[in-house]
Amino acid sequence: MSFVSEFNSLPREALVKRSQDATASAARESLAKDKLSLRDFAQLISPAAGELLEAMGRRSHALTQQRFGKVIRLFAPLYLSNECINNCKYCGFSRDNPILRVTLSVDEVLREARSLAAQGFRNILLVAGEHPKFVSNGYLAECVAALHAEIPSVALEVGPMETADYQPLVATGADGLVVYQETYDRALYADLHTSGPKRNFDWRLETPERAYAAGFRRIGIGALLGLADWRSEALAVAAHADYLLRNCWKAYLTISLPRLRPCAGEFQPLTHMTDRELVQLVCAFRLMFPDVGLVLSTREPAKLRDGLFPLGITLVSAGSHTEPGGYTGAGKEHIHQTVRGRIVETGASEWATNGHAPTATGQFNIADERSPDEVARQIQRLGYEPVWKDWDAALTV
Repeated sequence: MSFVSEFNSLPREALVKRSQDATASAARESLAKDKLSLRDFAQLISPAAGELLEAMGRRSHALTQQRFGKVIRLFAPLYLSNECINNCKYCGFSRDNPILRVTLSVDEVLREARSLAAQGFRNILLVAGEHPKFVSNGYLAECVAALHAEIPSVALEVGPMETADYQPLVATGADGLVVYQETYDRALYADLHTSGPKRNFDWRLETPERAYAAGFRRIGIGALLGLADWRSEALAVAAHADYLLRNCWKAYLTISLPRLRPCAGEFQPLTHMTDRELVQLVCAFRLMFPDVGLVLSTREPAKLRDGLFPLGITLVSAGSHTEPGGYTGAGKEHIHQTVRGRIVETGASEWATNGHAPTATGQFNIADERSPDEVARQIQRLGYEPVWKDWDAALTV
């Protein structure tokens, strides 16, 4: 049995209705419990529970310090390629978007990683669009192997694979895999993914299980908030996390809460989630899953991130770039457009801005533009210790 079977039988509509119909007193009862069920989680993300946000925040803060101490870990995304074979309406990398693309060479990837290491990072997430012509398994393995000698923790956020294809990546040093379902609404998923292998909802949904079977030490999941109703998505993520904690218990689980940001293609969010609702969701996830890592990226503005750090967040990105070569300018001389898998060279002057050579297009615009050092100093001002190193492979030898 996989999560697909459990997901298909999940009474999500009933849980969403329970959340919508919740009262403050019922939410208060759920808040008082030591161990929460999905029904309790539905109460805590309900409109009625908004009245209890201060109490939820206090408990979430205390629980996070009890389980994780006064520590917040930092990581950086390193984009390898913005080539993609999928058409996804909400993504800047979508195949038919006429953007500037590039795939970094292994040497260029190493150059980017060394720049991040010089800023303090020892935990790097390699990100790439899904395109077997440009981002093959062999290429990914070469990138991981090159970084493994210098970067203690390397994770991947790439197109889903078979377990057998993940195993060489684990063997060469990758210890984590992140895969967002984007939306757990099947009908909406089909509408948003118009072509490419990503159209297969079930294949993507089972990816964490294949990653676990391959031996990844860390697995990250999440939904892209701004597509379907956020409460419905949160309940699906919670059900998925609960399943993985029961069936993939040897791996460390993280949950990310990304909200849609502007990107190429000018897709507009289909639903809205307020900052206050995001705070409520962070607290609810911490109360539901005391030992799960909660991830917050630079999609959120600095002021909001600073307020969320003490409320349950354990892993944050900083100084992020969402375009290949964003940290050093690597790959600039190879920038092009791609039409039906064919590279089309572009004139540098045509795309130049302010007299500068063009850069590859990013996946989305970030909101927190502070440097890693500024973020680390702010974490310290809040009374926490910024930790740059997630783990070291030497610990398992």
